[in-house]
Amino acid sequence: MRKIAIIGGIGSGKSVVSSILRILGYGVYDCDSEAKRIMVDSADVKTAIKNEFPLAYTEEGELDRPALAKIIFNDKTKLSKLNNIVHPAVRKDFSRWVEAQSRDIVFVETAILFESKMDGDVDEIWNVTASEEIRIERVQKRNGFSVEQIKERIAAQSTEIVTDKKVVEINNNGDVSLLSQVQNLVKGSVNVN
Repeated sequence: MRKIAIIGGIGSGKSVVSSILRILGYGVYDCDSEAKRIMVDSADVKTAIKNEFPLAYTEEGELDRPALAKIIFNDKTKLSKLNNIVHPAVRKDFSRWVEAQSRDIVFVETAILFESKMDGDVDEIWNVTASEEIRIERVQKRNGFSVEQIKERIAAQSTEIVTDKKVVEINNNGDVSLLSQVQNLVKGSVNVN
């Protein structure tokens, strides 16, 4: 089974590519959504986060996402501690999910492929790209962030791709059909042995 990562910076359109793939009948593991679920559902992860960040939980024992975000925001050491708890659990969950899939090819959408070390779990990488101007416009419409906030997020995201895996660029500037690019890539990937 081929495992392909879908990556791209904020506003690039990686979620749109994932949606197209789902419509085409392919399984797509969304790391962001699954990480949020695991942080609530996994007793081991919940305990580890509680031990490291007790103020990230309400008196009822529920994860308080805004409180956790405040704790780790602008503190790389605390963010690293959280990632060291969550990333291995997500990778383990992804492996379990892959085992349950029946298609010849599956996808994983992630904003932090290399930071989470998931690049070792995939065979190929699809990098969704768009100009900074288009990305800013998309994120403003979607999230209502200011241009400065978006530029900060863009600057904070790693753009360097250092890998021995095959990397395919998907142009999402709107001048080439995204659907046809994805369909052609799927056809090419399925035929690869």
